[in-house]
Amino acid sequence: MAVLWLDDVRSDDLETVGGKAASLGELTAAGLPVPPGFVVTAETYRTFIEEAEIDEELFEAVDVDPEDSKALAGAHERAHELIMETPFPEDVAAEILAAYRSIDDGEAFVAVRSSATAEDLPDASFAGQQETFLNVREDDLLQRVKECWASLFSQRAIYYRNQKGFEHDKVDIAVVVQRMVDAEKSGVMFTSHPSTGEPRIIIEAAWGLGEAVVSGAVSPDNYVVNRATQRTEDVTVADKKLMHVKDPETGETVEREVPDEHREERVLSDEEIARLVDLGEEVERHYGQPQDVEWAVYDGEVYMLQSRPITTISDTAVSNVENVSGGTDGAATDGEGDASAEQAGVGEVIVRGLGASPGIASGPARVVTKLDHLDQVAEGDIIVTEMTMPDMVPAMKRAAGIVTDEGGMTSHAAIVSRELGVPAVVGCGSATRQLEDGQPITIDGDKGTIREGVESKEKQRQPVEDARPKTPVKPMTATEVKVNVSIPEAAERAAATGADGVGLLRIEHMVLSLGKTPERFIDDNGERAYVDEIIEGVRTVADEFYPRPVRVRTLDAPSDEFRQLQGGEDVPREHNPMLGYRGIRRSLGNPSVFKLELEAFRRLYDMGYDNLEVMFPLVNDAEDVVRARKHMKEAGIDPEKREWGVMIETPASALQVGAMAEAGIDFASFGTNDLTQYTLAVDRNNENVASVYDELHPAVLELVGSTIETCREHGVKTSICGQAGSKPKMVQYLVESGISSISANIDAVRDVQHEVKRVEQRLLLDSVR
Repeated sequence: MAVLWLDDVRSDDLETVGGKAASLGELTAAGLPVPPGFVVTAETYRTFIEEAEIDEELFEAVDVDPEDSKALAGAHERAHELIMETPFPEDVAAEILAAYRSIDDGEAFVAVRSSATAEDLPDASFAGQQETFLNVREDDLLQRVKECWASLFSQRAIYYRNQKGFEHDKVDIAVVVQRMVDAEKSGVMFTSHPSTGEPRIIIEAAWGLGEAVVSGAVSPDNYVVNRATQRTEDVTVADKKLMHVKDPETGETVEREVPDEHREERVLSDEEIARLVDLGEEVERHYGQPQDVEWAVYDGEVYMLQSRPITTISDTAVSNVENVSGGTDGAATDGEGDASAEQAGVGEVIVRGLGASPGIASGPARVVTKLDHLDQVAEGDIIVTEMTMPDMVPAMKRAAGIVTDEGGMTSHAAIVSRELGVPAVVGCGSATRQLEDGQPITIDGDKGTIREGVESKEKQRQPVEDARPKTPVKPMTATEVKVNVSIPEAAERAAATGADGVGLLRIEHMVLSLGKTPERFIDDNGERAYVDEIIEGVRTVADEFYPRPVRVRTLDAPSDEFRQLQGGEDVPREHNPMLGYRGIRRSLGNPSVFKLELEAFRRLYDMGYDNLEVMFPLVNDAEDVVRARKHMKEAGIDPEKREWGVMIETPASALQVGAMAEAGIDFASFGTNDLTQYTLAVDRNNENVASVYDELHPAVLELVGSTIETCREHGVKTSICGQAGSKPKMVQYLVESGISSISANIDAVRDVQHEVKRVEQRLLLDSVR
């Protein structure tokens, strides 16, 4: 069957219909306003290239060095030629056309969108990698489908897959054919801030079709809504010069100038913003994580065109509201300096825009007006261009910063810059005309400014400064306050908080970033290489905090996360991965990999990193502890000399902690996300029961309190490293119960320190009154 209707598609059909179509099917099933359509399945594409016997030549053609621009161009040309010159199978063509004719009696204008099977994933958006065609009718439909297939091998797609570790022959592509919304206004909405993760909805809006906003061809209006208060905190009305519309005569998508009376007119009314906010929160509840949503308004109705996870929020994101409230109208300044931005070695502000990706970068401006100028972009240059396109990603990766004339927070330049971790200022209006090629400049991706001159490395403010406490005196507390660290790159910023150590460093983020399952990586690179990767990541954090303790959790990733990696086809499929092959179960069930993790710890201890502590996840009882202890000894780690312990994430582990203490653990750390989930029988990713999920539920607190009491009786330290550790009410309960330490998120450390001090002082006062 070549075609599936969106009504019949769900998220577990990802390998059949790709990320975009799976999302649209989910939105449709959730009752959200999605235009009707169908999907030409990924299997149809695979059958097409295999039956035409072009598959082997195709994959051989794109097996090139992704950093070689000429080789990339040649690979794209050959792949495009192979697909476009191969005839369409008659039976497949007939089925696609029959499906099209059932939409509006065959008179519909449709959008034809690529939907790759490696797309819109939680850790890689693949945004803009494949083609989209608007206002397509029957005569061009089949050609557009093939062009979508061919776009799987564009230069940008080949490059991106190499960077993300996806094998070309393992990625298929489906194509969504969906009724067009002849949008009067459209845009993109982030349900949380895309750089900082703050609870603010960012909406960008322009006249006409949304392609102008997504491509960065127009600087859109920018609206910032506080989710807690539902109040619109900031409105930036841009000078919207262009719009994309359907030509009433030809039906083609064309670019038109915005009528003068609408150029600086606000696009969205308060009522439309409220409707979008409601829909955005509904979409986020459905998926259980922040979303990047494309939308359109026609005849007073709001339609959802696409939704994907936001992949750019990380522990190293800068929590600075200036990112969302520092927008401009897209015009250049009159050249007057910004007194608040004065820094040694850097002159006055010469151009302003919208801070789209945080950080400060200095270097020579490299003005790019044509794609063949990209080879001139060297390491450390600041790319200055009208707007970025997906083909520019290899050069963007080399650049120290990005500046664009057009575009907003949701433009290609903004999205890719955030994912690459490159500072960016977009929507500057005339940067390509005001800045000269080779001119030394400094860009501020927080404030949205471009200044004359180059800032010294010592003076450049890094994201770490935003984590440094603004109050110089650290509250002295008996209860230690530590910090959670997800990735080694966040170590410096985490250490700057003044935390008493790291309560949780996750190994799985280091492993998943390899792009391969542990087994595949070891097969390809050897055991020593795998151990070295773990050592390098852990060592980065241990160095930053030494001699403060760093508690490192062994591998704990659900099977569905491994399935996205090379070698993932060998990972078991599980109906509910959260209840499956993860944590200590995976380690004990696959000791060949587990022993390499422990080997990494042994070598780190031998190097002198005596501040490391080993923590085992998802244990249930003393038997798990005894077996893990045995593996430690076999790896050359003395459990009597090194600090080690377990996560308390299940009711079983809470009830069995006494036996585990007798088995030799030094500490027990609460993982409240899982403990709450397993205690209340609440899937924390299921929006239907989200209202029931409560870390402060009496049953959860009783398990936590009894565990602390039992551990104190056995001389075992207790801690918490789940999200709840950053909540004031949980902090109060934990301190009153006698917990040894609390580990908080980076941006919450100082608040937790003050809350702990307040509770401890109250307890002292109560004891003497």
